[in-house]
Amino acid sequence: MSHEIRQMTFEDYDQAYRLWSQSEGLCLGDDDSRDRIEVYLRRNAGLCFVAVSEGKLVGTVLCGHDGRRGVLRHLAVMQGHRGKGVARALIKAGLTALGRSNIRKCNLYVEDYNPDGLRFWEHLGWYHVKYDYRTLQIPQLLTWYLRFLAVSCHFS
Repeated sequence: MSHEIRQMTFEDYDQAYRLWSQSEGLCLGDDDSRDRIEVYLRRNAGLCFVAVSEGKLVGTVLCGHDGRRGVLRHLAVMQGHRGKGVARALIKAGLTALGRSNIRKCNLYVEDYNPDGLRFWEHLGWYHVKYDYRTLQIPQLLTWYLRFLAVSCHFS
């Protein structure tokens, strides 16, 4: 089975979401809705990729950056296409695109409950970075947090 790697488009969303939903170890949330993925694809134009085999989407990777460091998200490959180089091809496409954007470092996140995913990435040479902190997140930044600041902070 051969596969083609191409840039992800908005039209790929339904098939991609179905794949993500069926992929163990991949955590989905509010930011994976159609409209939020559309924003992500626009913001990171040319950095997100899909693998297609016989007209069917069989793999994805979302790549983005903040101008200095890249991030890989939602690497997923359909069960019957694993072990055939699809994930490596998607990773290569994403990292190559980040490199063209002059991004030299890249992070990814693996959930604690996904030891198979951790082993996969370590096998490819990625390593766990030990920090003295945990990831912190502001829920619904533009609505909740800005409202919180307006109520609890007095600016002069």
